[in-house]
Amino acid sequence: MPRRVFVHVGAPKTGSTFVQNVLWANREALLRTGILMPGSRTAQDQAMTDLRQAAWRDVSETYTWDMLVDTIGDWPGDVVITNEGLGGATAEQAHRAVASLQPAEVHVIVVGRDLWRTFPSVWQENIRSRSVGSFDAFLTGLEKGRNDAFWNHTANRMLRRWGDLVPAAQRHLITVPPPGSSPLLIWERFAGIAGIADGVCEIGEPAANPSLGAAEIELLRRINMALGDRYPHRIPYRRGVLRHLVNPVLKQGRNDLRFGVGADRAQWVRDLSEERIQELQEYPCHIVGDLNELRPGDMRDAMSPDEITDGQILDTAIETIIGMLGYADSLAQHPRRDLITRLKGRLSSLRT
Repeated sequence: MPRRVFVHVGAPKTGSTFVQNVLWANREALLRTGILMPGSRTAQDQAMTDLRQAAWRDVSETYTWDMLVDTIGDWPGDVVITNEGLGGATAEQAHRAVASLQPAEVHVIVVGRDLWRTFPSVWQENIRSRSVGSFDAFLTGLEKGRNDAFWNHTANRMLRRWGDLVPAAQRHLITVPPPGSSPLLIWERFAGIAGIADGVCEIGEPAANPSLGAAEIELLRRINMALGDRYPHRIPYRRGVLRHLVNPVLKQGRNDLRFGVGADRAQWVRDLSEERIQELQEYPCHIVGDLNELRPGDMRDAMSPDEITDGQILDTAIETIIGMLGYADSLAQHPRRDLITRLKGRLSSLRT
C-alpha cells in the first residue's frame, strides 16, 4: 500500500494541463524518486468517467476506477492521481474514491482561480466540449444560482466534498497567480505539496492553448447546435470536430475580437469573490499561494459573443471554409501525416 496518495481534483482552466504535461513527461524520473504516476493519462481519464458514472463516457472506454486503484496496491512510495474532471464527483463518489485509497495517507489538491477570468474560459471550454448554450445564458444561470456543473468545480465546493474526507493538514488549496506571473509558478506550488524536489522534472515551455475569439467561438457554438445528435460523446467529438476544425483551423484564424464578462456584472463578481474568500479563510486547509489572488484584478469591460452579428458570423464562416480547404490540401499533399501523428499519440499513451 502506498505511503501517501495525492489526488489532484481540479478545477478545469487552472493550469492543470501544464501540471499534467510535466508529470507525465517525467514519469520515469518521478518513479526513481519514489513517486508513481499510475496507469496512463488516458487511463486516469477513463477512471474518472467511471467513478463519476458520466453520461458522456464513451462506450469504447473500458478502464475503471477499481483498475486504477489495483495498480497502486503494492507500491510502497507516493502516488499522484490527477484529473480535473474528478472535481465534479458527487459527495458519494468522492467518498468512494478516498475510501478505496486508504489506509494510505490521502491528500486532496484543489486549485482555485478568480471568477472574472474563470467565467469566460470555462464557458469557452464548454463550447469546445460540445455545449450549445450562449454566454449570456451561462452567466444568467450562474447569477440565479443554477449550473451545479460549474459551481461543483469551484474550490469552495470541491474542498467541501473532497477535503472534508481527509484531515485538515491533508487538504491543499493552490491559488492561480495573477496575469503576468511566471507560468512555472503553478507547477512550483503543486510540486511543493507533492514533495517533488527541484531538478527532478525537466520542464519545457507551457504548450500554447490559445483562446478563440468571440466570432470563432460563437461560430463553433452554432455548429454544435446544427450537429444535432451527431458526436454525442467526448471521444468522437474530439476526434472529429476538435482535430479537424478547432485545432487546425479555428485556432489559426484571426481571433481578434476578445470577449469576457461585461462591466454590468462587475459588482456581482466582486461581491461573489469576497464571499468565496471569506468562506475559504474560515475553512481549515493548507493554502499555497494567497487568497487575495482570488480577487479579480483588471476588470476591463468586454464584449459578449452574443453581440456578434450574422454578418460577422458569415465572414468568419467563409474564412473557416478557406482555412479548411488549406488544411485538407495539406493532408492531401502529406496523406500519411495525420495517421503518423495519431499513431505517435497512441504510442505515447501506451508508454505512459
